[in-house]
Amino acid sequence: MSTLLVVATPIGNLQDISLRTIDALKSVPLIAAEDTRVTRKLLNHIGSTARTISYNENSPPNRLRQLLDHLESADLALVTDAGTPAVSDPGSVLVRKAAEAGHTVSPIAGPSSVTAALSVSGFDSARFAFLGFLPRKKNERQRELEENARLPMTLVLLESPHRVLQTLQDIDSVIPERELVICRELTKLHEEVFRGTAEAALSHFDNPKGEFVVLVAPSTDSDPGVTDEQIAEAAQDAIADGLKGKSAVEQVMAKTGAQRSRAYPAVLAAQKEG
Repeated sequence: MSTLLVVATPIGNLQDISLRTIDALKSVPLIAAEDTRVTRKLLNHIGSTARTISYNENSPPNRLRQLLDHLESADLALVTDAGTPAVSDPGSVLVRKAAEAGHTVSPIAGPSSVTAALSVSGFDSARFAFLGFLPRKKNERQRELEENARLPMTLVLLESPHRVLQTLQDIDSVIPERELVICRELTKLHEEVFRGTAEAALSHFDNPKGEFVVLVAPSTDSDPGVTDEQIAEAAQDAIADGLKGKSAVEQVMAKTGAQRSRAYPAVLAAQKEG
């Protein structure tokens, strides 16, 4: 059986490419790439003449079958535009299907924006929760933030320049007091590491450019004694008193001693019910 090589490529600085990556991309007859134009620039840089074929979320339905058929007779490399494949992209489906078909799946380890950002964050990274790209709809983004806000571990998000301000606004609404580390354009010429709250970040990144990794500090909730039922009851009382939004949240916090990350979703739920 053939081998599927899952090949990590530089996230910006081409000098981060490894010798194993160069050998892999020169030795395989075919490379499945997120964007063949981006990958061709890298291949030209290292002198590889391997053939490329696009494989991404917009690929035709039979593309996966084509790649699996190729593996029946020859090795295949899988790459993304930058970083490690199969992380927040459709490469994981190919990996799973290739393994199920009995092929060897082997990683060529290398750059990752996630681990690069964690390494400079200063946050505890013994455990972290990778949330990838949050949903496009505001209510779904906020719900996901609320569901993970109390985790005692660093949260890692990926964002594009077109949506990062929306995500920061949602973080500011759900967990405004939480410290963030925001990495922009890692390993590239205009690399930047920002440290501060979501409110400060919204002012700093008033015209966002480049790709972002947003890290949220672990929760240090100090209100384990108050139950979810007590918070929900306080939220219902606040809505019944005619309070809305921030005012309702502040009343719930004052009445129960709950952190904002617990009071806010309770108020949202009470508003929906009422």
